[in-house]
Amino acid sequence: MLFRMIRGALFRQRGKMLLIAFTIALGASLATAMLNVMLDVGDKVNQELKTYGANITVKPKDSSLLSDIYNVEDDGEAIQQSYLREDELGKIKTIFWAFNIVDFAPFLETQAALPDGSSAKVTGTWFNHHMDLPTGEQLDAGVASMRSWWDMTEGGWLDEQKDEDRNAVLVGKTLAEQLGLHAGDTLTLAGRAETKEAVVRGIFDAGGDEDGQIYAPLDFVQSLAALEGKVATIEVSALTTPDNDLARRAAQNPNALSTKDYETWYCTAYVSAICYQIQEVITNSVASAVRQVAESEGTILDKTQLLMILITALSLIGSALGISNLVTASVMERSQEIGLLKAIGAHDGPITGLFMSEILLTALGGGIAGYFLGFGFAQLIGHSVFGSAVEMKPMVIPIVAVLIALVTIAGSMPAIRMVLRLDPAEVLHGSKA
Repeated sequence: MLFRMIRGALFRQRGKMLLIAFTIALGASLATAMLNVMLDVGDKVNQELKTYGANITVKPKDSSLLSDIYNVEDDGEAIQQSYLREDELGKIKTIFWAFNIVDFAPFLETQAALPDGSSAKVTGTWFNHHMDLPTGEQLDAGVASMRSWWDMTEGGWLDEQKDEDRNAVLVGKTLAEQLGLHAGDTLTLAGRAETKEAVVRGIFDAGGDEDGQIYAPLDFVQSLAALEGKVATIEVSALTTPDNDLARRAAQNPNALSTKDYETWYCTAYVSAICYQIQEVITNSVASAVRQVAESEGTILDKTQLLMILITALSLIGSALGISNLVTASVMERSQEIGLLKAIGAHDGPITGLFMSEILLTALGGGIAGYFLGFGFAQLIGHSVFGSAVEMKPMVIPIVAVLIALVTIAGSMPAIRMVLRLDPAEVLHGSKA
């Protein structure tokens, strides 16, 4: 009998029920889209920020103390007394958070005399370096992806895998104008250990001090400076979790943490945890976060997630208001039916259950449709904003189900109160004089 009454009511008021389902579907779709994007946006925001530079710098423990303390610029190898080992770089991809290491590149600087009698800083690095890792994996790393904002005004990036690029260089725009260099020209560089000729493969505009420098393959600069197998610094680009109180305490002294806190910190992708793990595999190294980048990641992510939470909350409030109006109108239309049920002995509980069953069944249909529609919206947001798909998060399903149930019940409360207050005598026979 109950199911027949529900089916009959849904059929007779299918117009209003479709509007209720549509209202719920809109709220569910927006909640689904925002929650899926919010739970997936962390890695995507971090990935976007990685195109603007590294967020971790690795240096030898005892190198360039004057530079660190007094903010004195390191003039090539004049101050640097210790170095990191190039053959250990692959170990960075063996740490616990290896898959969070997006890219990295080593750097070695030296001064070289130029043909016009002046000197310039020559920086050796990887451009598109292919590595066979200790884990058996392969990796291409270098500044070609970490300095993606550089504008190649002439020529293009170097590729160390090509023999013709092993003795080629990139020259900054300012220095190229000073020397009258163009892509394809030959440049003689006199280093501390030897003099080498290099082909200018490209002219770049970095918009900073790099425009007055020369960038060359790492082994090329190692030969100039007689520092084979050595690097001065390593820049690492890693996907990280925004810092919290635990991460800040661990950054000061990991050994002061309790065993439980230490395990939580070590097994979470905090920038301090990744730095600590890099120090474990690179001999005599100190890894530190580039705070401007690391902190901006957390700030942008927090604000983005807050915005999505507010949008979700406002959409659900709007859905609740729409449901309230539609259900109240439905109750008013069915007031005589309700009065008749009360007159023949039906109690408030069964009548309320009947109405809530109808509304919740409608909400179920609207919620299912809204979930799939919302997941489509999430993909649209992912492709248009981040250029990649948004992963479906299974935990969103129960969250959206609970939210829709709460919104439906909250929106139905005014109509339920109207049902409880309804007097069958007034409805069936008119108001009392």
